[in-house]
Amino acid sequence: MDDDFKLLENCRLCPRNCQVNRLNGELGYCQAGSGFDIASISVHLGEEPVISGKNGICNVFFSHCNLQCVYCQNYRISGRDCQPVGPKRSLPEIVNSIKSILNGGVESLGFVSPTHMVPQMKTIIRALHEEDFFPYIVYNTGAYDSVEILKSLEEWVDVYLPDFKYADPDLARRYSDAGNYPEMAGRAIKEMYRQKGSTLRLNEKGIAEWGLIVRQLVLPGAVDNSKNALRYLAGEISERISVSLMSQFYPVKQVSKIPDLNRKLTRTEYEEVVKEMEDLGFTKGWVQDHESADFYLPDFDSENPF
Repeated sequence: MDDDFKLLENCRLCPRNCQVNRLNGELGYCQAGSGFDIASISVHLGEEPVISGKNGICNVFFSHCNLQCVYCQNYRISGRDCQPVGPKRSLPEIVNSIKSILNGGVESLGFVSPTHMVPQMKTIIRALHEEDFFPYIVYNTGAYDSVEILKSLEEWVDVYLPDFKYADPDLARRYSDAGNYPEMAGRAIKEMYRQKGSTLRLNEKGIAEWGLIVRQLVLPGAVDNSKNALRYLAGEISERISVSLMSQFYPVKQVSKIPDLNRKLTRTEYEEVVKEMEDLGFTKGWVQDHESADFYLPDFDSENPF
């Protein structure tokens, strides 16, 4: 057995600390097993231009998630009770799919919601290296990560792309069943910062090849949460990090009966958070057009979700 997969015998890959034996078929909070459980391997022209570049990034979307955000736009693949999307793939099939995209001029390989699938992620990267493919590795996470696991990724990940969803524990509990999220995500992002610092290094084509970008999705009715999240980043980490402030919240059907979440973000709400970001001294990063919510909703029943 690969040493990395031994972590699944007593799974503590994330702060849920379920300690189930996924190798024996036991399922923890995320309901993920010990297989690869990949919902999609596809090109994504995403939110930050330094991540996707002109040709896009090859994103590997894992099924399930250790954060069950009620508003998740990837609910089709991320829910604990989600049904499989597409056929099961062997490791060679996964590697061949990734290689075919990389051969088309794509330089970066992103793993989306990888926290609960770190052994599988490492196995895929190792297999690619054995075939002389060395894309930039992007770890696209909700930041509900174990610091110990992140330390083990220092030589594997080139660019960390975490969300910092909540500074408010009550909001984290209501929307993601994770009241300790602010504390755990704060520790995780501090570890990512320790590894990468505040300098985002780009290659000659303007693609991020090393560094840290923190995303913050502004939620409707939660302007103070976003402001406090930015204040935490500035005060506890650094105002010199790159921040991607996102306005793309979309009210998926699951939130139709949840006050605040059953509507789009208003322009006024977003602009208030943008001003806070500027006042705090953040100068590196991105903001979005207010209409972004209409452009990023995926369809995982399609061969190309985006």
